[in-house]
Amino acid sequence: MKASKAIPGPRRRALSTDRLVTLGLHILAGATLLLLVGFVGHIAWSALSEFKPELLAFSPTGIGNQFFNTIYLVFLALLISIPLGIGAGIYMAEYATKGKAQKIMRISIETLSSLPSIVLGLFGYLVFIIMTNSQWNLFAGALTVSILTLPLIATITEDALRALPASYAKGSYGLGATKWQTISRVLIPAAFPAIITGIILAAGRVFGEAAALMFTAGMSTDINWASTDITSPTNAFNPFRSGETLSLQIWASRSESLDPNASAMANLSALVLLALVFTFSIGARALSRHLNRKNLETTNNGNF
Repeated sequence: MKASKAIPGPRRRALSTDRLVTLGLHILAGATLLLLVGFVGHIAWSALSEFKPELLAFSPTGIGNQFFNTIYLVFLALLISIPLGIGAGIYMAEYATKGKAQKIMRISIETLSSLPSIVLGLFGYLVFIIMTNSQWNLFAGALTVSILTLPLIATITEDALRALPASYAKGSYGLGATKWQTISRVLIPAAFPAIITGIILAAGRVFGEAAALMFTAGMSTDINWASTDITSPTNAFNPFRSGETLSLQIWASRSESLDPNASAMANLSALVLLALVFTFSIGARALSRHLNRKNLETTNNGNF
């Protein structure tokens, strides 16, 4: 019977360290998952245990109007920040030459991404409310939170484009494509999954933002669902009306509301907000996979 070959000391220590690190990472991942499940479970239990059907009404006694305002505000904010953020990322990755101008742009983007939301809220209040001599409105809120999300989308877009293999662009140029054709039909589709991640993170920040919206979007909402005049201050789709969101509803219900259902409304708002973020993330991922499949089909067919 042959004796088993002894494992050298350094190798044995390396294997022991590897097993310990693997075990530690599994424990950390499990603890994080348990914490997340416990957090969501607590919110769901608190909301469902106090649930009343009238809390879902699109009226002052329910959160329906705040639910609509949240979706509408996210739509307006992403409508502003996605083209600007992706455009800035493309410029930084493909057009900007290394030098002082590029350094200034990168420092500006990094500074914007690190500013507290309360500071940007005050900035938005001064610029979009005071200087324009207007009242609190959803569009001012969307402009303000788009400043928060724009650096995130721009940075992730730039990093995603720089991470692509150089052969993508070289192959496209070799087939006679122009620079813009290469960017729009080769590089952007290839980097789209990473860009979608940036958009999801940006939308998540808008969904949960409260401090910046407190000074710009307002703390009240008055929607007349029968109104068809978009210029009316009570029309649901008028972006220049005041619009309290779910995050503001949570803050107001927990801090200053005298409504006997304030606690139930806050808990239900938190649960609905979590469901919105989850649904948006799943939908964005599905869209990304669909566009990836279309891009692969186009590439296999040899079409630009």
